[in-house]
Amino acid sequence: MKLKFKVQAYQTNAVEAVVDCFAGQPRSDGISYRIDPGRSKQIKAEEAGFKNADLQIPKSEVLKNIQAVQRHQNLPISDKLISSAGCDYNLDIEMETGTGKTYCYVKTMFEMHKRYGWSKFIIMVPSIAIREGVQKSLQITAEHFTETYGKKARFFTYNSKRLHELESFSSDAGINVMVINTQAFAAKGKDQRRIYMELDDFQSRRPIDVISRNRPILILDEPQKMEGKATTKALEEFHPLMILRYSATHTTQHNKVHRLDALDAFNQKLVKKIAVRGIQTRGLAGTAPYMYLEGIEVSKKAPIARIEMEVKLANGDIKRQLKRLEFGRDLLSVSNGLQAYNGFTISQIDANKDTVEFTNGFELRAGEATQDLSEEHMRRIQIRETIRAHFEKEQTLFAKGIKVLSLFFIDTVSRYRDYDAEDTKGHYAQVFEEEYEILRDEYLSTLPLEYQDYRAFLERDEVGKVHEGYFSIDKKNRLVDPSVKKTGEEKGLSDDESAYDLILRNKERLLSQNEPVRFIFSHSALREGWDNPNVFTMCMLNRANSNVRRRQEVGRGLRLCVNQTGERMDHPSVVHDINVLTVVASESYKDFVSNLQKEISDALVARPRKANEAYFKEKVLRTEHGDVPVTSEMAAQIEFYLIQNGYVDHQRQVVEAYHTAKAEEALAPLPDTLMQYAPQVFELVDSVFSADALSRIVDDGRKPKTNPLNDNFEKKAFKELWERINQKAVYRVDFDSDELVEKCVAALNKELNVTPLQYTVQVGSQGDSLTAEQLSDGKGFKVKDTRIEYGQSAFSSVKYDLLQEVSENAQLTRHTVARILSSMEKAVFDQFKKNPEQFISEASRLIKEQKATVIIERLTYDAVEERHDVGIFTAAQTGNDFSKATEKLTKHVFDHAIVDSNVEREFVAELDTSSEVVVYAKLPRGFLIPTPVGDYNPDWAISFEEGSVRHIYFVAETKGSMSSMKLRPDELTKIECARKFFAEISKADLPNNVRYDVVDSYSKLMDLVARQ
Repeated sequence: MKLKFKVQAYQTNAVEAVVDCFAGQPRSDGISYRIDPGRSKQIKAEEAGFKNADLQIPKSEVLKNIQAVQRHQNLPISDKLISSAGCDYNLDIEMETGTGKTYCYVKTMFEMHKRYGWSKFIIMVPSIAIREGVQKSLQITAEHFTETYGKKARFFTYNSKRLHELESFSSDAGINVMVINTQAFAAKGKDQRRIYMELDDFQSRRPIDVISRNRPILILDEPQKMEGKATTKALEEFHPLMILRYSATHTTQHNKVHRLDALDAFNQKLVKKIAVRGIQTRGLAGTAPYMYLEGIEVSKKAPIARIEMEVKLANGDIKRQLKRLEFGRDLLSVSNGLQAYNGFTISQIDANKDTVEFTNGFELRAGEATQDLSEEHMRRIQIRETIRAHFEKEQTLFAKGIKVLSLFFIDTVSRYRDYDAEDTKGHYAQVFEEEYEILRDEYLSTLPLEYQDYRAFLERDEVGKVHEGYFSIDKKNRLVDPSVKKTGEEKGLSDDESAYDLILRNKERLLSQNEPVRFIFSHSALREGWDNPNVFTMCMLNRANSNVRRRQEVGRGLRLCVNQTGERMDHPSVVHDINVLTVVASESYKDFVSNLQKEISDALVARPRKANEAYFKEKVLRTEHGDVPVTSEMAAQIEFYLIQNGYVDHQRQVVEAYHTAKAEEALAPLPDTLMQYAPQVFELVDSVFSADALSRIVDDGRKPKTNPLNDNFEKKAFKELWERINQKAVYRVDFDSDELVEKCVAALNKELNVTPLQYTVQVGSQGDSLTAEQLSDGKGFKVKDTRIEYGQSAFSSVKYDLLQEVSENAQLTRHTVARILSSMEKAVFDQFKKNPEQFISEASRLIKEQKATVIIERLTYDAVEERHDVGIFTAAQTGNDFSKATEKLTKHVFDHAIVDSNVEREFVAELDTSSEVVVYAKLPRGFLIPTPVGDYNPDWAISFEEGSVRHIYFVAETKGSMSSMKLRPDELTKIECARKFFAEISKADLPNNVRYDVVDSYSKLMDLVARQ
């Protein structure tokens, strides 16, 4: 796989914010100077180096530029330049983890070279993990930036044993980038101090002197980890022209010129949403029996609780086992007489609330465990929940070509690979394989028929191939713990290069669905520097550490995912439907969420809290005609607008109603005087911090976790509706091959039109005189002539099995396809020679369309005695994606509807408020109509008011387009089959027969109702 990059406005803004701070600086291709030859005779005395030109504009002008940038972004205005590390120009660029800050500072280097000629850059990182990540980014973006700027950057990693690279860094006039980690110049070891030594193997020169002569621009990645006295003092030795500091969490403030924090990143849909699965422990009075409620199964008979508990074995040992228990089971008996369970008889299993009650009054919720929970069992539960979350996400995203990865953070290799044991699998690996096989089998047994490709994917790989550990490797090729700094500034950071070989340098391989590895066990030291866009689940198996911030760990999975072609899944309409990061924590859901939200809140301390007139006044609205300051009158209008529409509370804090209306594109219109500034006004409102905004970043439980059936399910109107539609039927298709062959031949002779392969030939030449700029941007050549040529297939040497290709595509026998093709007009069939690939594709499409037509014309349904059980409604709630849930509804049979599109969301909103509708239901996945092209699950069942419309109406499908031209052939076939199905079951001797149709809105539905 090759990751694809595109120019994105938010990243361009970050680049321009830095570059614009030096507006007015004249461009220079570098100041030539004589490189110190040392004692070497290999370097000619006159050999020149090219250093960055000094700033020509005065400091006061730079400060004005910085203030203009800050005003443009509504940032606090600096009153002076903040000096640090011996440098007068220190710029802070705040970018949330996962938004591509590495991409931004690399692009900034290219842009600075383009505008000002600066070419010497040093990227400083606090650890080898981050260094390896930066190197990887420089490699995979090289082609992208070459296409954009027409230049390549020369980059290398500083190594005191490869000092010849410093010669090239100094002497090359192009863009030169050195990557260096702080250990190389700020640690006390002998090897690290070589940068300050006069070295015999470097012609008695000090490497730092050669570096500093270039007046490099320093780029600090994660500067908050480089603020020790030794590092800060060492930075002066580089004699930097300026220092650019990129981080999501700046601890020391300089001149901030750009902000893209957690709130901005979420509002602009640039990172994943965060969901949390926590393990809640509960105490019991007296002796506490161990119980963990994993979940509740819904069946046609009665719900079953999956409870892990202790059981006495025949030999007297006590072991924890997972039991499937129904109503009335006595846990004392199930445990084989363990007195701790005396009095624990199941009195109720509530699938809607996900709770189990016992006769002694104790209630246990799904995901809860009693306090008698050892660390070993806590980890097993975490691993189990991680696998479960992985399967749920993977089932949804597999068909979209998105590889789902899950990441386990652990403390020591021995928990994953124990080379001293007979079986080298460590405890975590053994537990994972046990739980994976149990859950996979369970998942396969309930997988709907339409997921056959995903079923094959799950069954393809053995359990031993789906997980892998990424750690350091010793000389025996064994996994070992990375060596970790125990003291000093870099305490806790891994200093072992081999730890990152595959996980950092070959991360694209992990993104391929052909690669079996989907679960990654890695060391907690990788919490910085490594990330992969397709991590959807993270499990914290490492012991709690107060020094490790939750944001830092969660940040490893915030990057938006990519599909199998390397394209980011970042379309605004679906970005947060797809990109949700689930964190499985070793603490309660409530505790983890509150602590994580507190960390984010602390990082947003500078954010305004009130959307009032004082906040809006003198802010800047950016337009294509320039910046417009907000006047007092405009500020008052904005505040009144927010109050009038209920978007703020009495304290002027932004409330959920605003965020919901904005997400649904249903915000009330601004006053006429402000309409032209609408996007900028709402951007200002989004910048106001609120508790609701925080809960949207980290799921705090406001979305329903269960979706109970309500009183509407018991209404007479719904029972009557259900009685009319729950009939099952089988289909018959009676047609002979002659008719199909005849129709296919007619369609092919009439409609098959293959375009010959064509080639565009352009002839150009270089101009008589060229500038350097024309050469760099590709304008030095002019096209003289363009012509189109036609020819035989470019793949004429390929031998096609035409019958096999078409028969597979159309799902017909070779014999039938042979009859069709041999009966075609010769002139039409001869088009195969012009373009074989298109001939096969178009012929297959036309044949499939005729096949579908014949099927529909000859298909009949026969009702059978069997009917759908109402249990499919409760069973359907298992594994729902509640991020797609509506707000609480009044006429739906469930409290919430799980919708798949904005069309459905709008349709539900109108159904729920319609006076004509009595009750309606989103039909569960188990309600399937058999068709020749696969089982079909309609969308909605609706019962109308008897007084206004005297019939019950059934809506099969909500589609964004009513045009049959925009529906796939299989969709059209299923729809036509459904028409026949409902026509058959409506023949029953009941008044008010069911009507079936397709609609794209509630108004279209009512148009059809009115025609009855």
